[in-house]
Amino acid sequence: MQEQTENIDTDELHKFEVLADDWWDPDGDLKTLHIINPLRLNYIDQASPLCDKTVLDVGCGGGLLSEAMENRGAIVTGLDTNASAVEAAREHAHLSRSRVEYFVTTAEQYAEDCQQTYDVITCMELLEHVPEPASLLSALSTLLKPGGDLIIATLNRNAKSYAAAILAAEYILGLLPKGTHDHAKFIKPSELARTLRELDFVVMDISGMHFLPFANHCILNNDPSVNYLLHARAKN
Repeated sequence: MQEQTENIDTDELHKFEVLADDWWDPDGDLKTLHIINPLRLNYIDQASPLCDKTVLDVGCGGGLLSEAMENRGAIVTGLDTNASAVEAAREHAHLSRSRVEYFVTTAEQYAEDCQQTYDVITCMELLEHVPEPASLLSALSTLLKPGGDLIIATLNRNAKSYAAAILAAEYILGLLPKGTHDHAKFIKPSELARTLRELDFVVMDISGMHFLPFANHCILNNDPSVNYLLHARAKN
């Protein structure tokens, strides 16, 4: 499949192209992803047990979550518009003998040929980086089987999230590279839930994801005011 240009912010794409060599470095610029990955994995596996499920990881980056889900017994495909990240994912898959398949494409383009294909779709920290989140969500609803599960991780839009996810995480604590996020693109849980209901999803859960920087640990809680995970199920 060829790289697409629709629903891609080229500035956002460039931010992550320069991080291609860091995806699998637990002490590199993307170390926070390594810390939160086990929590995300467990949330997904509890929402929809992964063993023998067909899973699509949209916005897979370098494949951290994709490989982790395969290790839980899933049959995984990863999509990303960032060719450099996908190359890093493929290289690591070769080294680790992973069978995850990776494609450089958008979910919209991929959905044209793969309707109602997947039991589970994951979309981690991607919605806040695309120009049209509703278009992406519509494509995910097309790709998911009836009764399938969609797991999303994204950021709330409010003063607290600006202080925590941008000022603190990027500029004070250095947990993420500066400029990673644009607060205006953050999505309130109510907005996301409304769009999903319009696409015939039932929202099953919304949980806050709280990062403890000095402990290098991440926990779930009932406060989705900054980072949050959402589980939605497609109607049969």
